[in-house]
Amino acid sequence: MRRRDFITGLALAVTMRSAEGQQIPKVYRIAIAHASALATDLTEGSRGSIATPAILKALRRSGYIEGQNLLIERYSGEGRASHDPDLARDVVRRNPDLIIAIGNKLVLDLKAATSTIPIVGVFGQPVEEGIVGSLARPGGNITGVSDSIGREQWGKRVQLLKQMVPQATRLGIVERPEARDESNAAQLELFGLTRVGPPLKRPIDETEYRRLFAALAQEGAEAILVTDASENTTNLRLVIELAEKGRLPAMYPYRHFVEAGGLMSYGVDLRDLGGRAADMADRILKGTKPREIPVLLPTKFELTINLKTAKALGLTVPPELLATADEVIE
Repeated sequence: MRRRDFITGLALAVTMRSAEGQQIPKVYRIAIAHASALATDLTEGSRGSIATPAILKALRRSGYIEGQNLLIERYSGEGRASHDPDLARDVVRRNPDLIIAIGNKLVLDLKAATSTIPIVGVFGQPVEEGIVGSLARPGGNITGVSDSIGREQWGKRVQLLKQMVPQATRLGIVERPEARDESNAAQLELFGLTRVGPPLKRPIDETEYRRLFAALAQEGAEAILVTDASENTTNLRLVIELAEKGRLPAMYPYRHFVEAGGLMSYGVDLRDLGGRAADMADRILKGTKPREIPVLLPTKFELTINLKTAKALGLTVPPELLATADEVIE
């Protein structure tokens, strides 16, 4: 767990009261906390479709200039979910005006740590997870944007992966142990697939990923689906490397996996979600209560395919799949 780039000396950048009696502008202090440790999650100028750069850009578009009227404290959970409660308490101790948090468990831990500081979350299945009371009336101090439509989105990923590798019958899933859902077996059967291999075991580190991929190889996995767990995002380069080494066609949750060399991804447009979260933050800073802002569901999804990776795996991408792709990386 670490807090990054805490800005000091902000008072030097604030316009002072002038001789004509102008008031000192309000300086807002917000925390941006992400469950993963991917560096691009925390800087505006980064490349890729991570949510946080879009949040920063949208805030600036709304008139919040970092170093002038905005102070940002950046936090990373480094992909270690067991440390999220400590991270949440660290954020709350700083008592910011508002918290923008990315990741289900982190938002839940922040909810446990404060009932007063406004929180805008980027999360999946917020009602089912107990984050908010309802989408229309969140209640409490939390609102946000959902990055998942649940089983339907999961099924679409399986369907697209099956289109890419129609001969595959044995699917491995790179997921946390608590995320394993036996009811998904019936959905896999619709596509002629059987799940093989174990889930990840804690502690989830490099050794554990290598153990999992060895088990997948032993059980004859022919393709894998990588979930959006923060550990997978933090270790995306290792996961991509192991998938390549095992010659396993892989479906990833977000396009930045594909930009880093993964085969394909299907998921929400995190840039769009980041912008919508920033708009919510703007409304809250201007006086609207989080409980008065409905949780938004994702509306933009994107399919990204890496042709270079497909070629390295000996795959021919079906024309109909290419035609539906939002982005093709060559």
